[in-house]
Amino acid sequence: MAQRLLLRRFLASVISRKLPQGGWPPVTSGTLQTPQCSLGGMTVIPSPARTIGTTKVHLTTFNIQDGPDFQDRVVNSETPVVVDFHAQWCGPCKILGPRLEKMVAKQHGKVVMAKVDIDDHTDLAIEYEVSAVPTVLAIKNGDVVDKFVGIKDEDQLEAFLKKLIG
Repeated sequence: MAQRLLLRRFLASVISRKLPQGGWPPVTSGTLQTPQCSLGGMTVIPSPARTIGTTKVHLTTFNIQDGPDFQDRVVNSETPVVVDFHAQWCGPCKILGPRLEKMVAKQHGKVVMAKVDIDDHTDLAIEYEVSAVPTVLAIKNGDVVDKFVGIKDEDQLEAFLKKLIG
């Protein structure tokens, strides 16, 4: 309760202040320098902000939005495409999906991965005769050249991708 009261008083004092005649002074880069403090003869400099690294997994993987998107990005693709038919409620799909994404990313753009949620795109699942999930298709030049259903280990996935790439 005391913290709220202090916060209200602080905000009221900030809001009620009048703007200086010429406006607030511009912020310069010197104003934003990292503060240094001295403790018992030692100067302490706060560490710089940490950076976050990213991987290229998402550059080779995409979600299908609708039928025309599938036609454009999968069937008409010059690059071989691995199509992962999955569902949000499917436990094995949650295991296979990241494993497959990782293996596709290791191919450095020789193959891409399309993810199709069967609950959102039942028409595509019916068209490609998906009767269980996860179902993974290998599509090259618009034709299905290979297919598997269920979970595979990394060695089996690598062999599947090598066969697709040729």
